[in-house]
Amino acid sequence: MFQPHDETMDRARLDALQLERLNALLSRVYENVPTYRRKFDDAGVSPHVDSLAELAEFPFTVKDDLRAGYPYGMFAVPMKDIVRLHSSSGTTGQVTVVGYTAGDLDRWADLMARTIAAAGGTDEDVVQIAYGYGLFTGGLGAHYGAERLGCATIPISGGNTKRQVQVMKDFGTTILACTPSYALLIAETARDMGIDPAGLSLKAGVFGAEPWSENTRTEIERQFDITAIDIYGLSEVLGPGVAAECECKCGLHVNEDHFIIEIVDTETLRPVPDGERGEVVFTTLTKEGIPVVRYRTRDISRIVPGECACGRTFRRLERVTGRSDDMLIIRGVNVFPSQIEQVLLGIPGVAPYYQVVLSRKGSMDHVEVHVEVSPEVNFDEVKTLERLRGRVSAEIASALAVSIAVKLVEPRSIQRSEGKAKRVIDLRAEGSE
Repeated sequence: MFQPHDETMDRARLDALQLERLNALLSRVYENVPTYRRKFDDAGVSPHVDSLAELAEFPFTVKDDLRAGYPYGMFAVPMKDIVRLHSSSGTTGQVTVVGYTAGDLDRWADLMARTIAAAGGTDEDVVQIAYGYGLFTGGLGAHYGAERLGCATIPISGGNTKRQVQVMKDFGTTILACTPSYALLIAETARDMGIDPAGLSLKAGVFGAEPWSENTRTEIERQFDITAIDIYGLSEVLGPGVAAECECKCGLHVNEDHFIIEIVDTETLRPVPDGERGEVVFTTLTKEGIPVVRYRTRDISRIVPGECACGRTFRRLERVTGRSDDMLIIRGVNVFPSQIEQVLLGIPGVAPYYQVVLSRKGSMDHVEVHVEVSPEVNFDEVKTLERLRGRVSAEIASALAVSIAVKLVEPRSIQRSEGKAKRVIDLRAEGSE
């Protein structure tokens, strides 16, 4: 552990620390952020609580609040105290801007150091950062965490995959940080270069920024012969470093000394008990630049009951299965792309590359999964392909309780991603077939 005194504190001490920090946060945002002052007043809540349970009575913060405050309307400190700015991609609307004080960056480095240490990292490791650098929080967040832990840090960023492999080989990289889909592309590229991914010096990987399945983890670990852990974060809350798995791989430890996590029912928006699934909500306890109170992430998960064998006492978040706004409703059944991925990676003959294509057939929505076959499958053998397509279709229907059209496509025909993989292609706006 990077900070064992903090990561193993008993529940009573943690609850007291959270309550102290929560009250400081509520007072700070009420005084300094007009949006929160209005929200609290409208909800009839005071910027002081006597128990952590009272947080459930406070209004939520949503992405539209940050968009409405663009660029600096949600900041809780004057601009002279802001030393770093990041933003979202803006692919779903107005970008959201997040600001960091020097204190924020210091704490962020600590939390990412915890993350890399949880994967088995030490100051003897060489960490290759293949997340993108820039306004995206992933690259710099992982970078400063690796340096804080004392690792030799390679700021290679995303892209130029052949160079990634060569650097990994020549520099003796021991820990890889990137999206899981990009890790699979790096392994594929290494084999194209005549380099066995499992023969590299890698021992672990810290993978996040997109939902991924347990079968994807198994495939990454098999191809590289490493331990692959899931990490979690989002720019509105901090960036990477909010939660991370340890080597036990049985849930992501939420850094509860800096964040309060709630799981709320997706319909009633009331908190649910540990173990029940719902939407993940975060309150930032120590963030100074742009703190958030009860931020609705739209991510779907649950708290894993019980204690972890690693000795950390923070509650654990189950791997995020998808986002409520990414969920597909197919003939009344809720489906997440990661569920399809879980099925596909268990079927021999298909590659770990797929896309869910949404289109129109007349007045009806049509869903089709495009699945790439493995190079060893003869794409010209019609009977072989039909048997494989039938198996894929049957196993998806069995796992998801709904049938989905399946189209097998040639090896390497689905576009590879050097960042977040684009799993859903929506063609419905282009008209009916």
